[in-house]
Amino acid sequence: MNIPAVSFIAKSGTGKTTLVEKVIIELKKRGLRVGAIKHDAHKFDIDHPGKDSHRFTAAGADTMLICSSAKLALVKQHAEPPSIEELMETYFPDVDIILTEGFKKSGLPKIEVHRVEHSPTLLCQGEDYDGSLIAVVSDEALTLDVPVLDLNDASAVADFVVERFLN
Repeated sequence: MNIPAVSFIAKSGTGKTTLVEKVIIELKKRGLRVGAIKHDAHKFDIDHPGKDSHRFTAAGADTMLICSSAKLALVKQHAEPPSIEELMETYFPDVDIILTEGFKKSGLPKIEVHRVEHSPTLLCQGEDYDGSLIAVVSDEALTLDVPVLDLNDASAVADFVVERFLN
């Protein structure tokens, strides 16, 4: 699969979701088809008791898809979580770029989101970091070996993503 992907990583509460949301808006303004994958460590559930879809899942359906004229949602049971690469290949064949949130341990290129008041240290400076950092988006000036982008300038982050992955 040749669709480019980048993962936005940070400590919880730093503002990853807000930044990714703004970058998606900027990329859509440029006419790009954008896929997004959010890693969730809390075992979310979109299938609620009382709904027909929940009844099918509760009855034992291994895969349940609900579809309307505007969108669809897939609920698929798995014993082992699929890799980010499997998710991208299976569910995102028709996009120009994939933005992920989380997936710190994946082999994807990563952009770290940093907010000084939230955390004085960077994940990329920790002992478990894998070296796939391509940029840091921060609310403070930093001197690093990778580009440092302004946390308040989603357009510049989108420019960086386009230049790095789509040009």
